[in-house]
Amino acid sequence: QVQLVESGGGLVQAGGSLRLSCAASGSIFGIVTMGWYRQAPGSQRVLVAAITSGTIKKYADSVKGRFTISRDNAKNAVHLQMNSLKPEDTGVYYCALEMTVVGSDWKKNYWGQGTQVTVSS
Repeated sequence: QVQLVESGGGLVQAGGSLRLSCAASGSIFGIVTMGWYRQAPGSQRVLVAAITSGTIKKYADSVKGRFTISRDNAKNAVHLQMNSLKPEDTGVYYCALEMTVVGSDWKKNYWGQGTQVTVSS
């Protein structure tokens, strides 16, 4: 089993910054991708940013240039620095971890409990 613990959400005014952190623990192995998803009220959960163990990064178009994802492989931690926040960034942010194995179709996904980010206008 893998556990993900998030921290760093909160209330901020538009234009402000927040930093989210997620620490993973448990049986972690293989190719590990970590990332952040956002779920706004009445909407589906969508990818915000992701980073592989080789530090390849992917961002949603809406956050490019404003958000930065980083990773500490030694600590199995991932961070999301969010700058120039907008009201549309509001939602519950979930940390995600995916494990895969080279040469196999095996895949396992884990989710954190979510942390609320609210950006006021």
